[in-house]
Amino acid sequence: MDQIFTTVSSKGQLVIPIQIREALGIEPGTRIGIRQEGSEVILRPLTQTAARGLIKELCGITAGGPSMTGDLIADRHAEDAKSNW
Repeated sequence: MDQIFTTVSSKGQLVIPIQIREALGIEPGTRIGIRQEGSEVILRPLTQTAARGLIKELCGITAGGPSMTGDLIADRHAEDAKSNW
């Protein structure tokens, strides 16, 4: 998408152009995360679309690491054995 310009109002507000709102699923009431990175301002909409993208981005992030499942099952069996059930 080509660069689009907007102007900050005297109240510090800015309009997000419709092309961007539609592409990102931003609707009235959508929360927007904002942070500064050096001399840039980063806006991140907190929409279902963005949430799905974040989940997809994080999916598999721990792949190849140690699995805790076996340890947790062993701990549960040990607790059951101690409880005299």
